[in-house]
Parts: sequence; C-alpha cells; structure tokens
Amino acid sequence: MLWTLGAVQAVEGVTRGPHTQAAAPRPALPRVRLIATGGTIANRDGARLTAEELVKSIPGVERYARPEFEQFANLPSGALSLDQWLDLARRINTLFNDDADISGVVVTSGTDTLEELAYFLHLTIHSDKPVVIVGSMRSPDALGYEGAANLLGGYRVAADPASRGKGVLVVLNDEINSAREVTKTDAWRLETFQTHGYGVLGVVDPDRVTYHRTVVRRHTKDSEFDLTPVQVLPRVDIALVYQGATGDVIESMVDKGAKGIVVATAGGGALSGTQADGIDYAIRKRVFVVMTTRTGSGRIAARRGSESGAFEIEGEDLAPVKARILLMLALTRTKDPAEIQRMFTEY
Repeated sequence: MLWTLGAVQAVEGVTRGPHTQAAAPRPALPRVRLIATGGTIANRDGARLTAEELVKSIPGVERYARPEFEQFANLPSGALSLDQWLDLARRINTLFNDDADISGVVVTSGTDTLEELAYFLHLTIHSDKPVVIVGSMRSPDALGYEGAANLLGGYRVAADPASRGKGVLVVLNDEINSAREVTKTDAWRLETFQTHGYGVLGVVDPDRVTYHRTVVRRHTKDSEFDLTPVQVLPRVDIALVYQGATGDVIESMVDKGAKGIVVATAGGGALSGTQADGIDYAIRKRVFVVMTTRTGSGRIAARRGSESGAFEIEGEDLAPVKARILLMLALTRTKDPAEIQRMFTEY
C-alpha cells in the first residue's frame, strides 16, 4: 500500500493496546514556502536546480514542516535587478496577506549580495511571520556542498514559532543572523556570514532552534516603507574613501542622476584627497550624503561641520551597502533631512 506522509502521521497518532483509543490528533506541521531566486545553491553544471529539486534534496525536512516551493527566478544574486527586488517583496507580502495558514517563507539567494536582499526585505515585508534567507558557498557539483543543510536549517527556523517577530533572518552554517547586522566576511569560507560586534541571534542545533537575543531596531511589520506606489527605486551610489581619492568621482555621481550618495569613510569618518569638495558639490545640488564606515563595524556620526548643512546624514552602524538600501527607501517617503535622519536612527 502506498502511504502518504499525512497517512503515516495519522497512524502514528493512534495509541494501540488492549483497549485501543484514539489519541488527541497531533497538530499539523507548519507550512513553509520556498521561494527560489537562484544563486550558487542552485548552480549545477549544465542546468540550475529548480525550486522543486532543491526541496527534494533536503533530508528530513518533513519532520519539521510541510514544504512548498515556487520559482521566482534562477539567476546569480548580482543579476537580480532592483525591479525584481520590488517584485519579490510584493510577492511575499501578497502570500502572507492571502494565505493566513502559511507559517513562513524561505528565500534562496546567491551569497555575494545576499545581505543586501535580506535587508531590503527586512524593511519592506509587513508581517511578523519568519522570512529566512539561505544560500551556499559551494555549488551542487562541488565536494562538500552545504546547500541542503542550509535549506534544512532555513526550513526549521521558518517553521519555529520563536522566529516570529525577529525580522528577516539569514541562516547558513547552522547560525541565525539578523538581516540588518550580518555581512559576508570571506570570499570562500563556509562561516563567511558574521555579525561583527553583536554576535549571532541564535543557532540551529540538532535538537532545537535556540535564540540568544533579539533585534531592537524597527523592521518588517513595524516598517513605514510602503512599496505600493513605488515604481522605481531612486538611484543611490556609494563612494569609497581611499588615500588621495578625488572628489570629481562624487561630482560625476551627482551629474549622472544620483539622488543620494553613501560615503564609506575611513575609520570614524575620515575623507581623503578632494572628496570633501565633491561632497560639498553634492549637497549644494541637494543630494543627500550618508556617512558610514568602511571598517566593517562601529557607529559613525556626521562630523564635517555646518558647511554641509542638514543634507549630510549620519549612517549609524549600517554597512555602506545597507545604508544605500535604507536611503533608497527613505527617498520614496520624504525629502525632509530630519525625517531621513530619524529613519537612520530607528532602522
């Protein structure tokens, strides 16, 4: 006889003995949807793995969740466009709004820009249900491919009630990090995703998912960013500080249409070369300039003085690539410098 998983669980829910009685039915496992976008996790030679193939590769996932899947895209992470980011956020919001019984979502992404996509969703998904981003450092054809293990961890985290309300989560290598804080720290190592200064939110252990702390900044269901009227995200560029850097690069960004510029300063806010002139040019053109640090951790405040005016914003402890995302979304809401500074303080 052919048994489905549901039939097996029904049998297991019966206590057998001399006076057989039906035990209380076990609660149904949570439904978790995989939304696949591509990345190394699917990058098999010859043809990329589909969402269905990825789910079939996960050992024991049926112990933790009822897995579902859909194919959103199948591209390297760097090939996803900002328009596709908008579509993906809208798709997840629609799924949560239309399907009250779904417990969470797992999204696959290439690792190169995974932290950027994760933070964008962290600010634009309006639900406290878990959204978990996973990927892999090795392709399916490589020795030691860890994609299936990361997918299993992602499903377990998305299915766990303790994951609700913690924002978008990044799960690789059995570690749970916040989308706001995590960054890729190594080009090749499996433990590449780290949260400098704060540490992991939790871990995926063999027996259970364990959390050690939570996220205090605003996100997901408490976010004010509404994509409904947004057709195109405004252009925001990033300028890196390095010895002898020229300000004309920043001026070119302005002239090419940037509405905002994030400066990855040296240390706690230092510029070099003629970059200060370039920043002054941007501000005279009413282009917002957000100051961050290239060091990888640490909080920064704007330090350049009154000549910069209110259009110079302190980037707090956000990495430059994430400050860019927050500024793009902020500019869809307001052009008020005080309001944008508030957003950088709260998110």
